[in-house]
Amino acid sequence: MLIKSVNGKSPVIPEDCYVAENATIVGDVTFGDSCSVWFNAVIRGDVHFIRIGDKVNIQDGAIIHCTYRKHPTVIGNNVSIGHNAIVHGCTIHDNVLIGMGAIVMDNCVVESNSIIAAGAVLTQNTVVESGSIYAGVPAKKVKGIDQSAFAGEIGRISNNYVMYSSWFKED
Repeated sequence: MLIKSVNGKSPVIPEDCYVAENATIVGDVTFGDSCSVWFNAVIRGDVHFIRIGDKVNIQDGAIIHCTYRKHPTVIGNNVSIGHNAIVHGCTIHDNVLIGMGAIVMDNCVVESNSIIAAGAVLTQNTVVESGSIYAGVPAKKVKGIDQSAFAGEIGRISNNYVMYSSWFKED
């Protein structure tokens, strides 16, 4: 793993977090407890700060970055960032699933208990109201989470990633 200080700021990673050998975490990045950062994920706190809550999984190939002097990235608790997703200069509240390959642009806010579908593109300044599922390019609300079969998925995935990371910590 590449964990590197930038401009005097170093990542803060609690001991119970799992970071894959080829993940990259640089600069002003702070994690909560029970997080996992998977293979080829990149978290760059070089141009602004990144704050990540508890039980957050950042899956393979995901990129977390910020906007220089404008937008930090803040991620709440129980958040899953899917494979190859890009989360850039935005705020993600608690209990959110960002699907595989989704892009969340600058100054977006994804409120709690929401899902951003795989491949969706949340354009700059979009606010996703709590309990929504957004999909498409550009992403729009497609339904409320309680009207979907995905209601329990956010917590299930978050818990599974805590379990998966334990398998890798044993070796």
